[in-house]
Amino acid sequence: MRSLPSRLPSHLLRPHLVGIAGSGMSGIAKLLLRRGARVTGSDRDGGSPVAHALRGLGADVRTGHAAAHLPADASSVVVSSAIPDDNPEPAHARANGIAVVHRSDALAALMTGHRTIAVAGTHGKTTTTSMLATALTALGRDVSYVVGADLDAPCSGAHQGSPDEVFVAEADESDHSFHAYRPHTAVVLNIEFEHHANYASLADVYASFATFVAGMPPGARLVVSADHPGAVELTRRARAMPRPPRVLTYGESPAADVRILAVRPDPGVPGGGSAVTVRTDGGDVSFSVRVPGAHYAHDAVAALTAAVAEGVPAADAAPALAAYTGARRRLEPKGEAGGVRVVDTYAHHPTEMAADLAALREATGGRRRLLVAYQPHLYSRTRALGAAMGEALAHADRSLVLDIYPAREEPVPGVSSRLVLDAARRAGAVADGVYTLAETPAALARLARPGDVIVTMGGGDITLAGPEVLRRLHAAAGAR
Repeated sequence: MRSLPSRLPSHLLRPHLVGIAGSGMSGIAKLLLRRGARVTGSDRDGGSPVAHALRGLGADVRTGHAAAHLPADASSVVVSSAIPDDNPEPAHARANGIAVVHRSDALAALMTGHRTIAVAGTHGKTTTTSMLATALTALGRDVSYVVGADLDAPCSGAHQGSPDEVFVAEADESDHSFHAYRPHTAVVLNIEFEHHANYASLADVYASFATFVAGMPPGARLVVSADHPGAVELTRRARAMPRPPRVLTYGESPAADVRILAVRPDPGVPGGGSAVTVRTDGGDVSFSVRVPGAHYAHDAVAALTAAVAEGVPAADAAPALAAYTGARRRLEPKGEAGGVRVVDTYAHHPTEMAADLAALREATGGRRRLLVAYQPHLYSRTRALGAAMGEALAHADRSLVLDIYPAREEPVPGVSSRLVLDAARRAGAVADGVYTLAETPAALARLARPGDVIVTMGGGDITLAGPEVLRRLHAAAGAR
């Protein structure tokens, strides 16, 4: 049996993970299990496919949260920023002298002993990380990776690879946790004002990204967009640092090191994709991206540039990107019934919403009606961006607006989904609301007609609506 990277620190030998089946925690649980840790955990939905997959890997997963779920000999309790301080499990750990560890610190420990590539940015992290990991794997490299979504099956968003290979990970800026990482290569896709509960201004976001870059080791590389204004500003700051990283840029700018010459719809890709041509030091290369939308094509070029930074020839990396076929909740096809397609997307920021709707419009040639069910995510985000969310819904033909998904936040007086709905109508959108999640599948099935594309959109539990919509559409088609 081949040896794994450096041994786990003692506090991660018997970890208990709170929210173990979540997108940010399940990959860490999988790698800890692969590294020989005895893993326990809890999750609100202990019956989910991810929870079952983790049990199959050897984890003891309990449903709900209770102090009794914590083993007496647990070496630590691992939490994310979404877990409140009064959760009974970390509260019990603190009262009994058991270390409470943030998930970013656990991930940083798993990276130890590897060369690391960390992918950061306000949008596109999951897609770019998935693309890079998939392409390197397709080239026969046994890379380790942790992605914030499953690729093709529960718990498929993480893999423990060879100790002498790179470790590719998504670096989350939302709570400053990416400061825990010391990547040899950092990818920064874009920077916008987001995560309003943790950042007071765009200047705060810039400062946080600058701290992330400044923490890289000597000789590190920064792969960064040459097009996005926020990324360009970060490049300026990075080059002025006392110990600047080596910068490799990509994008449509004539000054980009990897320059995008063309992005066109690729009719040869079922469901929509892009044909991309880029210019590198080694010449021009062309390749296909098997997901629709110019923003995903740019993510693919970021992944290609990161591979080039790691010494992979662009002529090899480009065709390997065709192995990527998508990640869960990133314009994920859920099925078709009665001539109606259902697609699910995690898009919850206005930029992401507009980009995904434009991608679907392009992929369908503008011939299909887009019917969107949008669930705003977080009170803080809706207060700051509710008007822009509504304006993004004007890219759809008809929209249903759901109640806000609060996640970890308490309600904020005066903040509701009406902010989104009213802004959508002012922008000329045909929008209805406000709906509960339980009401949404019936409303969508009632409005849908053959040829439509239904899009369930948002960062919360709106993803649960798609299968129920399909069930209703199948039943209606069978009754005709």
